[in-house]
Amino acid sequence: MYKLWATLIKDIKILLRDKVGLTLMFVMPILLVIVITSLQASTFELVNENKLPLIICNRDSGDISGQFITAISKTGMSEITDVPKNLTTDQVSSLMHEKDALIAIIIPQDFSSKIIEKAKSVSSKALNDFTSEEDKTISKNTIGESVTMFYNPVLQDSYLKSINGAFLSALQLVESKQILNAIYFSLNNTKLPTALEQDILTNKVKINPIPISKNGSKSIPNATQHNIPAWTIFAMFFVVTSLGSSVVKEKLSGSFVRLKTLPTNYLLSLFSKQITYLGVCLLQAAVIFSLGIWLFPRLGLPPLHLPSDLVSLFIVSLFSGWCAVSYAICIGIFAKTQEQANGFGAVSIVILAALGGILVPSFAMPNSFHLLMKISPLHWCLESYYDLFLEGGNFKDVLKNIFPIIGITLIIQIIALIKLKKNQII
Repeated sequence: MYKLWATLIKDIKILLRDKVGLTLMFVMPILLVIVITSLQASTFELVNENKLPLIICNRDSGDISGQFITAISKTGMSEITDVPKNLTTDQVSSLMHEKDALIAIIIPQDFSSKIIEKAKSVSSKALNDFTSEEDKTISKNTIGESVTMFYNPVLQDSYLKSINGAFLSALQLVESKQILNAIYFSLNNTKLPTALEQDILTNKVKINPIPISKNGSKSIPNATQHNIPAWTIFAMFFVVTSLGSSVVKEKLSGSFVRLKTLPTNYLLSLFSKQITYLGVCLLQAAVIFSLGIWLFPRLGLPPLHLPSDLVSLFIVSLFSGWCAVSYAICIGIFAKTQEQANGFGAVSIVILAALGGILVPSFAMPNSFHLLMKISPLHWCLESYYDLFLEGGNFKDVLKNIFPIIGITLIIQIIALIKLKKNQII
């Protein structure tokens, strides 16, 4: 026990002298989690909170184009800027760059007249059972010129589809209103009452999205709940920059040879390093979780809500940290120089993070990557955290992800031991 305690003290002193390693293990993940969560929160605001800059060039002089613009504004997605109707297409495009607008719409001159003409044509065909077959299709002349939408290529395809869908819904609402008016007038020879029109158009079946977690909770996960677990795992595995270098340094300095002359075993030293850096990993998790709880609300970011099962949270953090430490030691044992340990360790962690769903969501990956994703230990660590943070799971729910973490960790440990045995160090 005394030997282990003395080795722990030695490893802690070495760790405290590694200023660069401590910076990478604590400062870098803190900055990452703050910056990325802030960016994601801003992105959600851009799409959901009336932040999308929109330029509208209305070349139509009728009332229906105004109704279309009003319907767009009611979607709650856009901050509308009206520009003169005599602007050319090139001028509208230039104005988008000047005003940093992401979307621009040009409403053609015949917009209102063609909508009215189409509504009358549809109503007459709907009410006339004796219409000849050649008259039962709406003439292309009644459709008119399409509404033109320019967009900045910086918009991702998913955002563009959401925006396009919102605009189509607004256009469909305007067309439906005119068709209703035309049919009602044909039947009653009078204008559709406003109250009835509103009742028909607004009294629709709605979709009520409710997230359901494993414990029955209906709380909505936010950007913080997604990011903090992910970057906590990334921080844990980045101990490779310090621990891997420490193992290589001992090899190069001759510590391996000196240890063989002492009445102890190098496995004791490895065990000491695992305990020391496992403590570092748990401290990283505590620091990053504390940021989410106390600092994020002061920065205007969503606060972190810890799962109800704190024991399972500790167990997941413990096994995730053990896997990270085992990987770092394995890298250090195989590397011949500190540069190799730092370079390969850092690059491999970034690759494993990408495959594991930390940099890119797992559902966005192609099917060909699903097997590689399951090889990455970061994937199983992330899934364990998500079971707790996003789905309100308990220890029984995370077991299916903890077992692969333990399996991968044991494989890494066995590989490291085989290498030490081959080099006659143990």
